[in-house]
Amino acid sequence: MLEHHQLPNFEQAVLPHLDAAYNLARWLTRDERDAQDVVQESFLRAFRFFPGFRGGDARAWLMRIVRNTCYTWLHANRPLQDATEFDENLFPPDSHAPNPEEAVLQNDSAALLRMALEKIPPVYREVLILRELEGMSYKEIAHITGMPAGTVMSSLSRARGHLRQVLRTLMNVDTMPSSLANRRCERMSASA
Repeated sequence: MLEHHQLPNFEQAVLPHLDAAYNLARWLTRDERDAQDVVQESFLRAFRFFPGFRGGDARAWLMRIVRNTCYTWLHANRPLQDATEFDENLFPPDSHAPNPEEAVLQNDSAALLRMALEKIPPVYREVLILRELEGMSYKEIAHITGMPAGTVMSSLSRARGHLRQVLRTLMNVDTMPSSLANRRCERMSASA
């Protein structure tokens, strides 16, 4: 087991990231109680394997554990959930790239944004949450997800596109005011 002098190191390195861990688990499981269970299991695993932690970014290390625990939990408890792929025929790419996120934020419709985030595929939701809500770098997200950094960037681009299309569909709006095409969902954390 762990020696007494290692406990404060765990507490100092890992416990400050409890909110970020819960946030990721909440968005992946889409349920508060399930997220609490996943975070509890994740912290038990982190505690158990902390002696093997070689230093570095404790937040990224913990988030990877949370991510893996979430997917293990989802596979065991909801094996058929999210089995369908995103159908690009239902949501074709839009050539004028309207920005529904801005309209949602201007209308103060955080609930609509949450609903749209829940409708995009988990792999895209995951990278959006890690980047936009948790403010993690591409390198950190790559470490957490096991994707190459280039794949993280393309996944984020696709995730933002899917989010725009889902918002457009949910809002049932044909034309939206245009804005910067590459604008991040920078205010998601304030609305979500």
